[in-house]
Amino acid sequence: MRTLGLDFGTKTIGVAVSDGLGLTAQVVTTIRRTSLKADLAALAALAREHEADRVVIGLPLNMDGTEGPRAEASRKFADDVTRSLGVQVELWDERLSTVAATRTLLEADVSRAKRKEVIDQMAAQFILQGWLDAHRPPDTDYHPDDYDPEP
Repeated sequence: MRTLGLDFGTKTIGVAVSDGLGLTAQVVTTIRRTSLKADLAALAALAREHEADRVVIGLPLNMDGTEGPRAEASRKFADDVTRSLGVQVELWDERLSTVAATRTLLEADVSRAKRKEVIDQMAAQFILQGWLDAHRPPDTDYHPDDYDPEP
């Protein structure tokens, strides 16, 4: 089974998914938010499509670790996802995930228009990859920087 990673925002939800081994996160899509019911239906469809049995939602903490209104909204959304999808949901500290995603896109010389299209997906990928790295079994010697897609 796989894990979905979400960057939950007021207007969009960035979505990423893990590979089957739970080693790497890949971008999937950005959901344009319309209503809670529609958002949850879109996530349920993605969870089925990718055979996901867990969802990791970014928890936007302040730099000092405290929670503000966006963290409270993310916690409520996590409860909604749990009830609606019936899968395990975890919250993961997402501090600086959007900054890291933006930096990566800038370094890749991605245009401003394209960055706007994919930033939420990239942030979801950073959130999920952080969670995957932290939950990797200790006997796994894999590191994402070591991955070479060309054998």
